[in-house]
Amino acid sequence: MKMIMFNTKKYDKDSFEKALEGTCHIVRYVEAKLNIETVKLASGYDCACIFVNDIADEEVIRELSGNGTKFIALRCAGFNNVDLHAARKYGVCVAHVPEYSPYGVAEHAIALIMTLNRKTHRSHNRIREGNFALTGLLGFDIHGKTVGVIGTGKIGRITAKILGNGFGCKVLAYDKYPDSELKACGVEYIELGELLRHSDIISLHCPLTPETHYIINEKSIKIMKQGVMLINTSRGALVDTLAVIEGLKSGRIGSLGIDVYEEEGDLFFEDLSEDVIQDDVFARLLTFPNVLITGHQAYFTKEALINIASVTVSNITGYEKEGTCENAVFCDRIRTSASGRIIEK
Repeated sequence: MKMIMFNTKKYDKDSFEKALEGTCHIVRYVEAKLNIETVKLASGYDCACIFVNDIADEEVIRELSGNGTKFIALRCAGFNNVDLHAARKYGVCVAHVPEYSPYGVAEHAIALIMTLNRKTHRSHNRIREGNFALTGLLGFDIHGKTVGVIGTGKIGRITAKILGNGFGCKVLAYDKYPDSELKACGVEYIELGELLRHSDIISLHCPLTPETHYIINEKSIKIMKQGVMLINTSRGALVDTLAVIEGLKSGRIGSLGIDVYEEEGDLFFEDLSEDVIQDDVFARLLTFPNVLITGHQAYFTKEALINIASVTVSNITGYEKEGTCENAVFCDRIRTSASGRIIEK
């Protein structure tokens, strides 16, 4: 199969070259992101391989289909950047990588919690300047604190276990489908409002759906504990950033750690150190001393890159042979729920 990979970094190419060994797929790597201006690059390719900040709306999918592309291979878990209705309309199969590094993402969430709490990033900068004062670096014992985990899929489940079994936290959870294993470990499932009221730390691990869009908003922030720590390593649009900024200003949110941002498409994965950031909301976040931002880094482990490449190549091979694949989120022969779970064949 002829594939064009958009938004390619060196680490993507390195991992895919290994995964492609022994296959007959022909790949063209391009640095450009997929959008309406670059879609013409896919002309004549059977498959377009894209990432989280590529755009595959109806206009792009129509052009892809018209130029002969019948398969979109996402090298990520989320597919909210793909118009699945348009994919159905134009007969383009879409597949994703449902999981690739649940441990990596969960561990990164813990890293954000630890760094925000003990302020190791600020301490590091002080020491390099010869400042050994401890003023302003006061943290708290995480042991014994109440942590709310919103979403207990594979990543949320691992996060809950680390916090409960490893740190000795009381773990509260909210999910429409409670996990019996977590219950056996002492995790208590409660309603969202109660979780928000009682948690000292809240960590988001749910998919982005119409129901979870802005699950953290002005109303939900008002019922949180004063000084709560909020962590998001899932999807940027789970959080109403303007409402969070107001929460930070009032002190309701004591600290914020995010690896994702709703408007990250024009920021993350690029070196903008010589540019002026045009996103005023993001720039405002950067002014808070109690905000820690990483650039969609949580997934970025050696194991994850290997898994992403392997599963993506497997998806492509499956589609070439069968006209569908195990991880299809839409195909003429398959229909899925909003979470990606297959419900009909």
